[in-house]
Amino acid sequence: MNSFIFQAFIYLLAAVVSVLIAKRLGLGSVLGYLIAGIVIGPALHLVGNETQDLQHFAEFGVVMMLFLVGLELQPRALWEMRSKLLGLGGLQVVVTSLVVMGCAMLFGQVWSVALTIGCIFSLSSTAIVLQTLGEKGLLRSSGGQASFSVLLFQDIAVIPMLAFIPLLALPELVRHPLGSNAENGHHSFSLVEGLPGWQVTLVTIVAVAFVIAVGHYLSRPIFRLIARSKLREIFTAAALLLIIGIALLMTVVGLSPALGTFLAGVVLANSEFRHELESDIEPFKGLLLGLFFITVGASIDFSLLYAQVWSVLGITVGVMVLKAIVLLALAFVFKLRGTDRWLFALGLAQAGEFGFVLISFTVQSAVLPPDLAAILLLVVAVSMLLTPALFIIFDRLIVPRFDRRQEEDADEIPEPGSVIIAGLGRFGQIVNRMLLANGYKTIVLDHQADVIEGLRKFGVRSFFGDASRPDLLHSAGLHEAKVLVVAIDDPERAIEIVKHARRENPHIHIIARAFDRTSVYRLYEAGAHDIVREVFDSSVRAAGYALRGLGMHPYDVEKSKAVFVRQDVRGLRKLAPLWREEVAFFDNKEYIAKAKEIADLLEQAMMGDRSALGEKAERGWTPPDIAAEQLEKNID
Repeated sequence: MNSFIFQAFIYLLAAVVSVLIAKRLGLGSVLGYLIAGIVIGPALHLVGNETQDLQHFAEFGVVMMLFLVGLELQPRALWEMRSKLLGLGGLQVVVTSLVVMGCAMLFGQVWSVALTIGCIFSLSSTAIVLQTLGEKGLLRSSGGQASFSVLLFQDIAVIPMLAFIPLLALPELVRHPLGSNAENGHHSFSLVEGLPGWQVTLVTIVAVAFVIAVGHYLSRPIFRLIARSKLREIFTAAALLLIIGIALLMTVVGLSPALGTFLAGVVLANSEFRHELESDIEPFKGLLLGLFFITVGASIDFSLLYAQVWSVLGITVGVMVLKAIVLLALAFVFKLRGTDRWLFALGLAQAGEFGFVLISFTVQSAVLPPDLAAILLLVVAVSMLLTPALFIIFDRLIVPRFDRRQEEDADEIPEPGSVIIAGLGRFGQIVNRMLLANGYKTIVLDHQADVIEGLRKFGVRSFFGDASRPDLLHSAGLHEAKVLVVAIDDPERAIEIVKHARRENPHIHIIARAFDRTSVYRLYEAGAHDIVREVFDSSVRAAGYALRGLGMHPYDVEKSKAVFVRQDVRGLRKLAPLWREEVAFFDNKEYIAKAKEIADLLEQAMMGDRSALGEKAERGWTPPDIAAEQLEKNID
């Protein structure tokens, strides 16, 4: 049964089942897709010759992914990455190519073949690495940003590689029928074919300038016009047309489609249509990347692998170890520290999907013999298959080890302050800035060394260490401090900090950041005085804007907000004793009854129900500030 519908069913079924199982086992979606490909391909032979054609189609998922990555980057942020992009990325490609080339020559390969192999293995998998970093929330870490810089440079480096590799053609392969046929059989439309070097450069510059102009000047009025039609499917079609059009342009001028769409994404990063584009493209990107990984798994030639198993595994492990050593050395030179250094080294140790492209191109260009190319294809596929295992090693061995080391190497705090702030993310920074602006001395603790180092350059008095460690809190002056602000975004660690602080210093005033109502109740139980839910204040402000939009007087809006906030805070205090951790909200009858009582009293206060509040008013509704006081008495 070889119909298109049956094949689509097999691919989708394999994707859904394998990814759900892999995620449940904590293995990540990429490994799930790769295993799915192996199962439906070499294992059960449910798919056949269409896999290679599908792989070329699915590679477009990488193009879409780089477009979406570009949307997340402001041009200024890209400019700030220039040292890592050119320095770290450039050194990685050059050094890795030379090291692999040297090893290949030691095993008897001629210099041209060895250099080609070095270029192929200098590249890493953009698809796997960015997908995995995004899933784990590591893309914005120092190691994630360094990895992204290197991957972007590698995509750029593919262009000169494709131009340079044909110059390494072996005379004996040029006369070989396979090389001749492959070369003659490959024809594609190109605007730069046969042009002298200066004209190719000029065409390239014009193409890049055209992409920037389209992204900055033409795309916005076009998307604005389409948006007025209120046809969502046309907007989606236009977004796909933009990406495919840019990819096509880059292809015909000899550039990387991924590079072109990334550039377009960066140009559109400040566009008002950025989020709409992201939401429209994301599903296509996810499906195509998943299909790409499945085809990688399905394309593994297990008959050749069985015949050459030790050679393939030996080369694969050797290449990954060599790349990891080079990456570790570069991470040291560019001052990546701790887990970021290992994330960078392990994350980029594999070969990449562009390796398939380069290997195919080298055979067509009579640079590599077909039998060697078949072995290299297996090495690329197996290294990609092993990559999720490297991330598992990072999560389960590297991170815990460095967490312990960071605990041992925490900064010493020479002088305590009257306020201790645990956590210096978006939340903690604002609290710290306001306290400093009012003349108060603060001690800021955070376990991210790069954040601490960066903020010290701005004169922020901050110290490295895990605030959940009792000894660090004591050295920060826990027993003398008047206020403790727990601003970390880890609920469990926050509760431990509050419990310890309350136990050691009963008089300290504790302010804690909470994720939701459950966190609020647990923090109250632990001993926090004031608890701030992450989105509560911004939601109240949004409701105030809505009331003003409905015509309510601004003064009444502010008073109404004040009543609501005061009631909500007091209501939480009354509900906290009724909350039971082992009982779900919707099954706690006492909690529900009290919550309904508080909600009714709030509504009566807002609407000025004087009889419910026991007050006689001559006219109008009860002023919210008076209503709040009466409401508090009723709640009590």
